[in-house]
Amino acid sequence: MPASPKTVRQEDIHTITTTAELAEFCELAKAQPYVTLDTEFLRERTYYSKLCLIQAALPPASGTKSEGGPAVLIDPLAGDLSLEPLYDLFRHSGTVKVFHAARQDLEIFFHDTGVLPDPLFDTQIAAMVCGFGEQVGYETLVKKIARQPLDKSSRFTDWSIRPLSEAQAQYALADVTHLRAIYEFLSDQLNKTGRAPWLEEEVAVLLNPETYITRPDEAWQRIRTRSGSPRFLAVVRELARFRETYAQERDIPRARVYKDDALIELASTKPLTEADLGKSRLLLRDARRGEIANGILAAVKAGIEAKDLPKPAPDEPGRPGNAALSELLRVLLKAKSDEAGVAPRLIASAAELDAMASGARDLPALHGWRAEVFGRDALRLAAGEIALSAHNGSVKVVPVAG
Repeated sequence: MPASPKTVRQEDIHTITTTAELAEFCELAKAQPYVTLDTEFLRERTYYSKLCLIQAALPPASGTKSEGGPAVLIDPLAGDLSLEPLYDLFRHSGTVKVFHAARQDLEIFFHDTGVLPDPLFDTQIAAMVCGFGEQVGYETLVKKIARQPLDKSSRFTDWSIRPLSEAQAQYALADVTHLRAIYEFLSDQLNKTGRAPWLEEEVAVLLNPETYITRPDEAWQRIRTRSGSPRFLAVVRELARFRETYAQERDIPRARVYKDDALIELASTKPLTEADLGKSRLLLRDARRGEIANGILAAVKAGIEAKDLPKPAPDEPGRPGNAALSELLRVLLKAKSDEAGVAPRLIASAAELDAMASGARDLPALHGWRAEVFGRDALRLAAGEIALSAHNGSVKVVPVAG
């Protein structure tokens, strides 16, 4: 293993600002079994997150009793810094890249270069698999596993301002230094329980590029509407498509173009002129003229004239017993998740349970490790092959005689 460079001593808070320094640190990381990582970013004024800081920490050197190896801050805003050495580390299969709640971090890297860190370990998902509850926060894991306090006072600061304060630097480093103990504990738990493959199934979603691609043609599907009229939905589709494209091309938040409630209003009123736009109660003033106004009017016209009308989501089948079966599935899920020590939400969502009660079968809860823990018994319950019984304060599965 190469000697640790002076620029990344553990006792110092060192910020890497050059490509050469970053390459040196990443070469050190490649010789380690894992590296912990986190980011700080801003997204309030942009469509895509603006990367402001990367934190990284290495495990203790082999044969030492140190609490950890070098921990550094990497400044992507430094003018003489290329992140290519970091992306090369991401591609290195011999080092596990450890994040907590990795999705937003990975989205930033994916949109920058299309590179995702592999192999990947997400401690939030691992904690849910190990029974720490649903979407457990980093602070909770630091207290329960690392048994350390965590100062969150710098959480909502502006990470684009330079120089960083001492408090910001300490806060940022804490997000990766404590993560070492958390990773080692959770990794050991997964190996002891044989649940490492469960985590791999979940991480596969994070490593799928489709997770981070937002297509303007599909943006309308995220809009909550009360009307299922195909023509109304066609206008919603065109308005959502225009907004997504406009926001992506100019790297501004969707809400800066127009908010969802304004989009619904426009789809309902179907304005045809700028004078019509002026009557809107919810549309921002800047959107009533110029490029946005022209885009809105063109989108409304396209929706009105569309031949390929969207199909509203089918109503849930109304056969008797769906609501009751949904409730039974909820009870079964709680019993099975308690028995397995896994967060219920990681196994199945409320929407999945309702869909299952209505006859849907192509659901994540019915595949992979979820099927072993819950899905198979859920199907048996839906088929009337088992019943639920209370016994000594807990719920038990009881076979039903044929």
